[in-house]
Amino acid sequence: MKNRVKIIRVEKGITQGDLAEKISVSRQTIHAIESGKYIPSTLLALKLSKVLGKDVDELFALEKGD
Repeated sequence: MKNRVKIIRVEKGITQGDLAEKISVSRQTIHAIESGKYIPSTLLALKLSKVLGKDVDELFALEKGD
């Protein structure tokens, strides 16, 4: 699964730490999501969507083979 979380977060001028605080996770979790090492739960994806002001499918997309 690929994601655009980092791109959108940077466009909005939000740090990893600030985003983590807003959705009640660690900064390391945000880093793992952005680097593709961790696929968030539905709940976490919805929280990211709300905070970043984007639909979930604008943040995450399936890749061939997913």
